[in-house]
Amino acid sequence: MSEDDIEASKAPLIEHLIELRQRLVRSLIAIAIMFLICFYFASDIFNILTWPYKQAAPHLPEFVFTAPQEYFFTQMKLALFGALFLAFPVLASQIYMFVAPGLYRNERKAFRPYLVATPILFAIGAALVYFLIMPMALRFFLSMEQAGTAGQVAIKHLPKVSEYLSLTMVLIFAFGLVFQLPVVLTLLARAGLVSSETLKTKRKWAVMLTFIAAAVLTPPDPVSQIGLAVPTLLLYEFSIFAVRMVERKRAEAEADAEAGKPA
Repeated sequence: MSEDDIEASKAPLIEHLIELRQRLVRSLIAIAIMFLICFYFASDIFNILTWPYKQAAPHLPEFVFTAPQEYFFTQMKLALFGALFLAFPVLASQIYMFVAPGLYRNERKAFRPYLVATPILFAIGAALVYFLIMPMALRFFLSMEQAGTAGQVAIKHLPKVSEYLSLTMVLIFAFGLVFQLPVVLTLLARAGLVSSETLKTKRKWAVMLTFIAAAVLTPPDPVSQIGLAVPTLLLYEFSIFAVRMVERKRAEAEADAEAGKPA
């Protein structure tokens, strides 16, 4: 490459870096604004997150914190968690606007549905945790309490605010990420890296890896693990159907292209 070619390539590179900086700054501003809003309402948000515990507890729950700064840092963590979730549309739009100029028109059209599907699927996974998995798991945990009698000591659960929030965040993130399986597999199918036949033949491995992932990502109780494994397997089967649809559309497009070629 000559020196003139190198000099000519500097301007576009600098322009891309400037645009990248602008996109990052806008994303950070969106996260900061949402963080301040969520921090202001942190106590209200935490009270909303205690709904699954209220459904599982036979008595009115009482949360404790054992360090002076614990609840403050819990609110900080909760505000960041909420900020990332609420600012995701801004983050996704900034990523799309940065990469869109380098894509063809048909590629941009194919990319947009995934930007919409990602937060929707994450929200579905979070709702499954909030309304079903968490109450079931907490009932399992709270069933281990025992009343004090002459022959046994009293064992009572006193939940800490930080530990309860950590458990909730782990489950929400685990289910939210697993629910991205159809998005990931269909993107890989569009790139030609996987096929529906490959997914079918690897189904047994998928079942095994699903239960291993459920054991790692969830607390060590069968309710949470089965609650994550079953939806994951259903999503895997749906992903096979979605990949098959991608392959069918690609075959139709190739057939139309072949038919449009001059003899």
